[in-house]
Amino acid sequence: MITRYRGPGALALGAATATFGYIGLVAWHRLRYGRVPAAEPGTSSLLDRFIPSPEVVERHHIDVEAPADLVLATAKDMRLMDSPLVRTIIKARELALGGNADRRMHPGPLVAQMQSIGWVVLAERAGREVVLGAATVPWLANPVFRSISGGSFEAFREPGYVKIAWSLRAEPAGDDRSVFHTETRVATTDAGARERFRRYWSYVAPGVELIRLAMLRPLKHAAERRARTAA
Repeated sequence: MITRYRGPGALALGAATATFGYIGLVAWHRLRYGRVPAAEPGTSSLLDRFIPSPEVVERHHIDVEAPADLVLATAKDMRLMDSPLVRTIIKARELALGGNADRRMHPGPLVAQMQSIGWVVLAERAGREVVLGAATVPWLANPVFRSISGGSFEAFREPGYVKIAWSLRAEPAGDDRSVFHTETRVATTDAGARERFRRYWSYVAPGVELIRLAMLRPLKHAAERRARTAA
């Protein structure tokens, strides 16, 4: 067996490639800001009630061999902070902006954890979908999530804020099969917030997308394991 030595040159090349790749993503997200991809025909979400005209949309989905209600329950119970990738991305943001780590104790399950830091359950379809939302100033080093009720969320226009709504949705796709969807929508409350968020988003969007993607495979495995156990 031949072992190839990868010296400083190879490491430098890898670092340069990653850096230029990230710069390219930053430029792409800045140019694409406000250009929202259309939803697939025939799909609908409770998100339409709260951010009907988003400036940013992130959509991801995965097929799961488990019933929809079980998949949604599994998603609500996920422990994202157990993921090394998610912890690394959050730490990188803290270092970049000079923020402080959150030392408070929070519940482990996803929805309960989000509620503990200020997010609100805006709406829910039992066994199919839950929508969480909050208003914040995300470019601050230590942003605070402001709780806005479902009845006031769409009309909230206080200057300087960014409204974020995030849905977890599971739709049946045959016998004991479903498709899990996660969608994030963003809208700013005035022109100043829009410009500041556009700059901020161009830098953090790759990390946010990785966090959303990081939950899909573990969710699939956990839900399918629950389905096998129940059977």
